Amino acid sequence: MIMQLPDADIPFEGVKGKLMQGEHQQTVFFEIEAVGEVAEHKHGAQWGVVFEGEMDLTIGGETKTYGKGDHYFVPSGVLHSAVFRQKTWLMDVFEDHDRYAAR
Repeated sequence: MIMQLPDADIPFEGVKGKLMQGEHQQTVFFEIEAVGEVAEHKHGAQWGVVFEGEMDLTIGGETKTYGKGDHYFVPSGVLHSAVFRQKTWLMDVFEDHDRYAAR
C-alpha cells in the first residue's frame, strides 16, 4: 500500500520517500541510505517515528540517538540536523503541507 503512494521529490542523494498528501499536513515514508549528515535546517513542526535503523538527530542543539520504535518532535522554526550511519526507514509528519512535492 505504501509503495503505491507517489514518490516525493527529495533533493538528497540516497534518500527516497513516498508521499501521503493532506490538505493541511504532509506525511512522508522515508528510506534513507547511510548518507552521513543532513545539514542543519528549519521549517514547520515535524513529528516522526523510526521503523528500522538508527539516526542521530540534533534538535535545537541537543543530540539524541533514535532507533526502532523511537519517536521525536521538532517544533516549528527550530534548527535541526541528522546523521545516518546505516540504512534507516522512518515516517515524518510535516506541519507544512508543501514540504515536498510529488514527482
